[in-house]
Amino acid sequence: MAESFFSALKSEWLNRYVFTSQAQAKRQGIHSIERFCNRRRLHSALDYRPPQEIHNEHDSSHVAA
Repeated sequence: MAESFFSALKSEWLNRYVFTSQAQAKRQGIHSIERFCNRRRLHSALDYRPPQEIHNEHDSSHVAA
């Protein structure tokens, strides 16, 4: 999955963006990931649960003592 995502991201960025700073590239990367990996979309790899639900479950199970 990761290879497919980064391949699509790279091909999209090569034709669309010219970055003047690393911070600008990072912001665009975060924006692209948020758009591509919609937090509310149900994922078959997650038993048809949204990624945000999995993230919250993970955070609550790893609370510092």
